[in-house]
Amino acid sequence: MATLYEGFTLCGLLQTQNTTDSAAIQGIELVGDGDHVVVTDATRSVTLYKVSDQKPLGNWTVKQGQSLTCPAVYNNQTKEYVVVSDNKVIRVWKNEDLVLDKAFKATVSADVWRVHSTLVGEPVVLFNRGAVRLLDSLLSAPQQPIDNVLSEEESIRWSIDFVVDKQHVVLFTTEQKKMHCLYVQKLNPNTLQKYRLEREDSGAPPLSVSASLRNKQISLLYLYPNGCVYQSAVPLRGQAGSLEEEAQALPRTLLLRLPVGEGELGAASAVALDEAHVAVVGVPHPSAGTGKDFLCVWNTNFQTLQAGKEMAGRIYGQVWCYSGKLLVPHGKTLSVIPYECQKSSLASALGKLRKAGTEESKSSVAVPSWSSLLYGEQLPGPTRVVETRRSKLSRKSHTTLALTLDQVLEIIKTGPIEEVQGEVAALVSRSDAQDLQTSVGPLACQLVARSQAEPGFYTPGALAQLVHTQYLCHSVCPDLLLLALEQKDYFLCQLCMQLFPDIPEVVICACLGAFLSVPDSGVELVRLEPDSVSFMESLMAAGAKAEQQNGFSPALYDKDSCDTEQQSIPHQHTPTGVQLEACPVGLHKAVLLNEVLQTPYSDSLLLPLLKDLNVQQVILFLQYLQFLYLKYSQDVCTQMPGLRSPTMTQIIDWVCLILDAHFMVLVMAPDAKGLLSNLHSFVNSQVKLYSELSKIKDSFKELHKMKPSKDIGQYSIEVIELF
Repeated sequence: MATLYEGFTLCGLLQTQNTTDSAAIQGIELVGDGDHVVVTDATRSVTLYKVSDQKPLGNWTVKQGQSLTCPAVYNNQTKEYVVVSDNKVIRVWKNEDLVLDKAFKATVSADVWRVHSTLVGEPVVLFNRGAVRLLDSLLSAPQQPIDNVLSEEESIRWSIDFVVDKQHVVLFTTEQKKMHCLYVQKLNPNTLQKYRLEREDSGAPPLSVSASLRNKQISLLYLYPNGCVYQSAVPLRGQAGSLEEEAQALPRTLLLRLPVGEGELGAASAVALDEAHVAVVGVPHPSAGTGKDFLCVWNTNFQTLQAGKEMAGRIYGQVWCYSGKLLVPHGKTLSVIPYECQKSSLASALGKLRKAGTEESKSSVAVPSWSSLLYGEQLPGPTRVVETRRSKLSRKSHTTLALTLDQVLEIIKTGPIEEVQGEVAALVSRSDAQDLQTSVGPLACQLVARSQAEPGFYTPGALAQLVHTQYLCHSVCPDLLLLALEQKDYFLCQLCMQLFPDIPEVVICACLGAFLSVPDSGVELVRLEPDSVSFMESLMAAGAKAEQQNGFSPALYDKDSCDTEQQSIPHQHTPTGVQLEACPVGLHKAVLLNEVLQTPYSDSLLLPLLKDLNVQQVILFLQYLQFLYLKYSQDVCTQMPGLRSPTMTQIIDWVCLILDAHFMVLVMAPDAKGLLSNLHSFVNSQVKLYSELSKIKDSFKELHKMKPSKDIGQYSIEVIELF
């Protein structure tokens, strides 16, 4: 039995305009521990993601006019990334390298098809004409001659790299005049074998090819437009014919014959999950209507569909499988869908084996598998009886809960507001953690859908209770936060921004614009989270101090300013005439703006969206950021531990973002002249602060390197000279 769990969005996809049938992304490669992947888009960018956090950790882009021509990979030995741009330029960089163009690069003498990397061993480079080189040996002599393995009209279509018994094995398929071949290149010692792939009656090439390594055996899986999925075992020890001789046919086995409906498949892909399950994307669901794209998991032993999930938007025919997760690009998003495959048995294939609801029943054997019937594998009798009874009780309670959830969903569709809120609260209060994880999403989506369809229907209490469970995120219910903005439910907005880890930048910008536009009187009576309100109350009530703190003093901010006359301005007033102690916005409005400051974002995605803010909103926001900075310059923050508040780094980052997005507009606005001068001063002060901190850090490093003297007595005076 296979299960597809609730997925989430990892990132958005860059829509290419040069062609309509281009792939969504070039590739996804695993990094290190299995929770990190590096994604190469279709043009110029490489991004590192931590999958569980759903946020980018690094982004590198080549210059305008350049392009990435193969997916980036990660070298686990040297902790470096490798990518190829413009077919011949190999670039190598590390996490701390911010600009890709300044990293190491070398130009080779022939066009590169792919760079492959595994968890063990060094990366290998496969050239367009079939030659293979180890990366280190190639970079030591980039202009070394590269021989041609393939004929003139033969082109590589797919490739992969494995390490089997400490030996690199590179597999790649080629196409020449509708003939498809498989090359098996071994390194150290170097041997090359060639096999011919059998052709379909239609002569169509395979839509996708994938390979897996199990028990030191490489299996090839390929999907054809007619829906046939074949598997071939790749010989690693046998002798194949030489390249001059006619290639031997590679034996294949028909695993699946998928239903394709009328015509043939267009964009589809298949990947093996284990010995008995295959995931396919872009193949119609047998029971769904036309025009819908699905991700499906099929059991190859019994030819049955085990799980299916509709994918919104266009399917590109791409799927990757890493660490129990499927990564599928579709529409404008890259989705991550966790899956689980249980041991294959006839009962599970026919849907007669129900999934147990407790950890205890996972080890039970409620229905005999084929191995137990054929080979006599038996479990101890008493243990088996007890576990089976527990499984029955667990399944009974699970079925009752599922019916109750369905009933509540039906009530949400037509019931009055009071009844809906009561039933949702009752269901949430009596459900355990495992059941909440699967039921909160459908409940929230149903509530939001009805609220959007019926203007008079809105249940703020029920929605807030579902968000409080922390089993809800933006990807599960993408319209929830926007609905809260539309309903001016600012408490729910704050709650979502605190608990959702995956809010897109476009929604962050929408929240910022809404918070800046709402009048202070419109939010002062709203109930908000107590800790955030307490922080702002303490900040506004704190008195100003002349002593310099955190690298900036109000009395000295004119020292490094631009050419504006600020010498005669008292330190308790800014050049714009606003008192330093006065907050430019109301208490609750400031609390909401603080939530925006603390929401995770990617600056490359957020920056163009900030241009939609008008001048009044930008000036007000900058004035508030300036107020926060001046208050943080005092010792106010050290007196309020434990309260929810933005950091100084977040404040400075947002100042820089707003200035980058609206600098030309602010230069032309008369009201912003003095404000810009002040912001320039305290950004400079932060740069100086971090510069001094860096010097202190270096001093501590030197102290750490120094070895203490061994002849120090009970009392001694020692002088240490750092510079």
